[in-house]
Amino acid sequence: MKHRQDLSRRVFLRNAGLSGIALTIGYYWPALGKSVGEIIHAGNAENAATELMSWISIDNSGKVTIFNHRSEMGQGTWQSIPQIIAEELEVSMDQISIRFAAANKKYGPQPQEGSFSIRGWYQQLLRMGASAREMLIEAAAKQWGVEATECYAENAEVIHRSTGRKLSYAELVKDASQIKPPEQVKLKERKDYKVIGKSLRRNDTMAKVNGAAVFGLDKKLRGMLYAVVERSPRFRGKVKSFDDSATRSVSGVKHVFKVQRPVFGMLYEGVAVVADSLWTAMRARKLLKVEWNDDGFEHLDSEMLIARMQEDLHKPLPSAVFETALQNTATTIEAEYEMPYQSHSCMEPLNCIADVKDNSIEIWGPIQEALWIQADLSERMHIPIENITVNMTFLGGGFGRKAFPDYPYEAALISKEMKAPVQVMWTREDDMSMGPFRGGALYRCRGGVDAQKKIAAFQIVTAAQYMGAGTDNDAEQQTVTTNSGGIAGLASDYYQSIPHYSFGTLPTKSPIPTMWWRAPGANVDAFAAECFIDELAHLASQDPLAFRKAHLNSPRYQALVNKLAAISSWQSRRRNDGWGVAITECFGSMVGQVVKISRRPDQKIKIDKVFALIDCGWYVNPDIIRAQIEGSIIMGLGAAINHATHFKEGKAVERNFNTYLMPRINEIPEIEVHIMENDEKPGGVGEPGLPAFAPALCNAIFDLTGKRVRKLPFRLEEV
Repeated sequence: MKHRQDLSRRVFLRNAGLSGIALTIGYYWPALGKSVGEIIHAGNAENAATELMSWISIDNSGKVTIFNHRSEMGQGTWQSIPQIIAEELEVSMDQISIRFAAANKKYGPQPQEGSFSIRGWYQQLLRMGASAREMLIEAAAKQWGVEATECYAENAEVIHRSTGRKLSYAELVKDASQIKPPEQVKLKERKDYKVIGKSLRRNDTMAKVNGAAVFGLDKKLRGMLYAVVERSPRFRGKVKSFDDSATRSVSGVKHVFKVQRPVFGMLYEGVAVVADSLWTAMRARKLLKVEWNDDGFEHLDSEMLIARMQEDLHKPLPSAVFETALQNTATTIEAEYEMPYQSHSCMEPLNCIADVKDNSIEIWGPIQEALWIQADLSERMHIPIENITVNMTFLGGGFGRKAFPDYPYEAALISKEMKAPVQVMWTREDDMSMGPFRGGALYRCRGGVDAQKKIAAFQIVTAAQYMGAGTDNDAEQQTVTTNSGGIAGLASDYYQSIPHYSFGTLPTKSPIPTMWWRAPGANVDAFAAECFIDELAHLASQDPLAFRKAHLNSPRYQALVNKLAAISSWQSRRRNDGWGVAITECFGSMVGQVVKISRRPDQKIKIDKVFALIDCGWYVNPDIIRAQIEGSIIMGLGAAINHATHFKEGKAVERNFNTYLMPRINEIPEIEVHIMENDEKPGGVGEPGLPAFAPALCNAIFDLTGKRVRKLPFRLEEV
């Protein structure tokens, strides 16, 4: 029997707990390659080969329900998506409720990564709200026997202009649900927005304050068991044998057995301890004795990794074109930078509930990429994808780690063995030391300026692990070509203003698993790029901000630099006063940051203030943007001066916050965030605020002390 993936209106309403009388519409692309999607009734979905992207439903009480197809981990989709729809639908935010959408292609791509929620979906969301509004206006016009153009919508009512007659959305839902969605709809101009662009209070704040919000750790099922897993501390280690006699003697322990989890195609092993309570499972795990087979791969220390990267840095074959360009510059400089490995260390450790039946799986948890996890489970467990439900809860942080399918698969294997729902919990030590990690990197930067004080040649060679379960082969010599490739986080205007640039990466051999981390690529690359641009500015005896402005020629960047100078009072700075600047670009947004530092009476450095300016184009909620930039800066601060992951004999050294130090509230400087106003397409917000902080801080340290910081993390008190 063929299982239908189409979601009928009746099933949708039943699953959503909505009234049977409702105006329910969704968004979809009927054909690959079509640039404009269509709005359709949920009732028509079962009769069309459609994949609906998003759903909104208005019931006969006037209540608007939106199914959020993106995860919410603090970045604000729970507020921004309803705010977009409310604008065009002409309803207030208190008339909208929002729910998580389970994994389904009908909701479109569901990963919460790449800062994509608004920049990827705003047009579709605006059109959905406007389409529903126009259908309600048409229903009212038909009741009154007038033209729809004589009516308008406001505050969940349709109003007849000449007579002032009104009908509420609740009164119109039944008739509107019979109307075909318009093929074309006029969207508001930005000047007419009432909701978008306003700092409205987040609608999930109260639930998070009073405990009503359900995070992965909060979810409970009847008859649920609890599991913890003893995993190989060297990642690739295999279970040679284990002694569980003491573990099984603990009252409440149900089972002890070997499990696996996939990490980029490689299966990592562990031993699961399942019990009737989490505390019992954790106590019993401590009594477990596992012998690991750690043959067949290297057991590296951090020092060995850095030495290998250092060797790889000098493997590229020279490009004759670039070398000639560099030799022809007026003056040159070379510098190397080092970035460490990092743990994700979300405040909510990894966890997942799985309930596996004979031919179905249901997952609950802090899921960052529902569709990927659904597809991975289907392939690995040999269960039809339509029989796999992935339910998203709120996430206590994600940063890319919770998009990975390893922890749901591990939970599913344990549930299948137990024939019961099981919640698998990762302790803080598990979460921090089991990886994958953000990879470390070394950079060799070379450049020169011409007689006009402009960059004439600019090269960055990177030695780092490629993202994955590890790299098993040594890097080979290769030519780093000229005017091709790129470096993450570098402002795009540099590719036009620098006549000769050269970027290349050498993959370093290592068994350490690595993956994305907030602002992937840019969170490491931009440190080297922006610090080195600062070094080139001083080589040219130029003001660092003016030097950047001379190379960032587009009107958009010129406006950003001018605004950054104004908000930070850059012209008031004095020589050796402790000011640093960095300008970065990633995920469709441009960010400039100025860091002001000083010496305290005890001669230790104090970060006085951070000025941050983001150009993210069209935006929804400025308060959410400010919060995301502030959070990014604080995360960048921790990565710059507080924490890193080190390895000893192939094992992660830092296992908890006593050694992986987070910034404390007394260490957080004043942060002032500004947003550029323009009509550009929206860019990301959740990630672009991070990469600029560390280089701006280190450039400020040079301005104050004359010392270059080229290795992170560093201790402020030691500068």
